[in-house]
Amino acid sequence: MLPRENYERIERQILCEAACLSTQTRGRERPLRPCDLRTEFQRDRDKIIHCNSFRRLKSKTQVFLSPEGDHYRTRLTHTLEVGQIARTIARAMSLNEDLTEAIAMGHDLGHTPFGHAGERALDRISPNGFKHYEQGVRVVRFIENDGRGLNLTYEVRDGILKHTNGIAETKEGLVVRFADVIAYLNHDIDDAIRANILRESDIPDEITEVLGHSKSERITTLVTDLISNGVYRMEYSSGIDRAYRALKDFMFDRVYRNPSCKSEEKKIYSMFCGLYDHYYKNINELPDVYKMLAERDGKETAVCDYIAGMSDKYAADEYVKIFIPAAWSKR
Repeated sequence: MLPRENYERIERQILCEAACLSTQTRGRERPLRPCDLRTEFQRDRDKIIHCNSFRRLKSKTQVFLSPEGDHYRTRLTHTLEVGQIARTIARAMSLNEDLTEAIAMGHDLGHTPFGHAGERALDRISPNGFKHYEQGVRVVRFIENDGRGLNLTYEVRDGILKHTNGIAETKEGLVVRFADVIAYLNHDIDDAIRANILRESDIPDEITEVLGHSKSERITTLVTDLISNGVYRMEYSSGIDRAYRALKDFMFDRVYRNPSCKSEEKKIYSMFCGLYDHYYKNINELPDVYKMLAERDGKETAVCDYIAGMSDKYAADEYVKIFIPAAWSKR
């Protein structure tokens, strides 16, 4: 028996009826010979982790733009934290950990530089609008691997598309959606405290008395409650849900809409407008894969693809190179 076949047998023995077995995948857009060692979802996880877009997440902002300090979250650390939380939930619910992890590792591949500020800027600029979860699917279907895409399974693509908006077709996809919010709320609190925007004591008592008085306590409470309600309910208990929604409202009021966090957004919009206009008028300056996408999907889409894929530093450096006069030097 091949290692893959042995693990597929183990899945049938230990996973619950609601789980998506690797052998039950709806498949890939292009046929692919089965791997001797890995299941289909293990293979997808590895494809994502080894792709260029995943590596660039280390240089993309989470909430705080270009923060000074080594311990602020980036899109990559956020992704790893989501993966850890999602796997804990999936294991406790006897769901498919490999599918869960693949979706978690890929859920933010479509994010722009400069976090949601960059996403909002591209959404205003693009004639077609821009949503990072839709862009994530474009990345894995059309952009990665020199335009050939990663050829992921349907279930992983569905989970990436619906991790923010919509209802995933698998329980594993739903788990990632919960894990994403659990991770960003609590880790953004941690970063906001580090940035002197919040103190732990600022969080209202009606929230902390239910969810806990620290990042670890709150994550444990939310994860434990979700698991205790079972795989078919996949929701929080009423008291926990009220506190969770109050925490979200608190974070939007105090952090996500905080003038200190949003003060640079106008600059990001101006930067993206400049980059978009320049590349739209000079499409031949784009890398070959984006030129191909421009011919197939239109210049508007290809230019957004290119900007969305940039790291924070690369976007700023490109803007400076294009629009800021270089210092004269004797040649």
